[in-house]
Amino acid sequence: MSDLNALVEATKATLQRIADEFTPAVFASSLAAEDMVLTDLILRAKLPIGIFTLETGRLHKETLGMVDRIKETYGYDVALYKPETDAVDAYVKQNGLNAFYDSVEMRKECCRIRKVEPLNRALAGNKAWITGQRRAQSTTRAELAVQEDDAAHAMTKFNPLADWSEDDVWNYIRTNNVPYNPLHDKGYPSIGCEPCTRAIQPGEDVRAGRWWWENPESKECGLHVVDGKLVRIKAVSHA
Repeated sequence: MSDLNALVEATKATLQRIADEFTPAVFASSLAAEDMVLTDLILRAKLPIGIFTLETGRLHKETLGMVDRIKETYGYDVALYKPETDAVDAYVKQNGLNAFYDSVEMRKECCRIRKVEPLNRALAGNKAWITGQRRAQSTTRAELAVQEDDAAHAMTKFNPLADWSEDDVWNYIRTNNVPYNPLHDKGYPSIGCEPCTRAIQPGEDVRAGRWWWENPESKECGLHVVDGKLVRIKAVSHA
């Protein structure tokens, strides 16, 4: 069993180093449990790290409600980045509202419009970005490093919770009374857009409910992928 206190201290040190050496930096929050841990650590320490989320237009109401919960709890306004209206309208007109069910290509194009393009705008002008990704989340993230060289965005990418387990996340949330998405109590360990996320059954992989109609190896939205490959080519070590 991992030592949660040691993990917390290591994560705090990583976040402080980001604030000291990589300003300006931003945290891309999905408003899920992992991201609420990082939100709590960043805002409690009053670190100069901006927090944003991608408001795709297809999120659960419970997920959007977390923006208000963060405001109520921490007095912080999470920045919302939305897709370009013209691009969404063109996709729907040409392919249909739910064309992402038809093929991996259609699904990835929807993700590109609703998530990847807004992400690029959110990251512009920053030296580093932070995610809540963990190695234990899926097979596609097994090689995740805490610090990576993100050549696609010409910046450094940090995954401060890479070493954390699911139990670590929830132990921190309960110990520190951190607000969390109520969908987690309804069988949703991993939460994305509403039509692309379902609750999982006991024993299933934590990301089994994401794009459940696809093969596991294709289950990335494109935020961490370039030319079909995970942007995880070069991990960066530091003393």
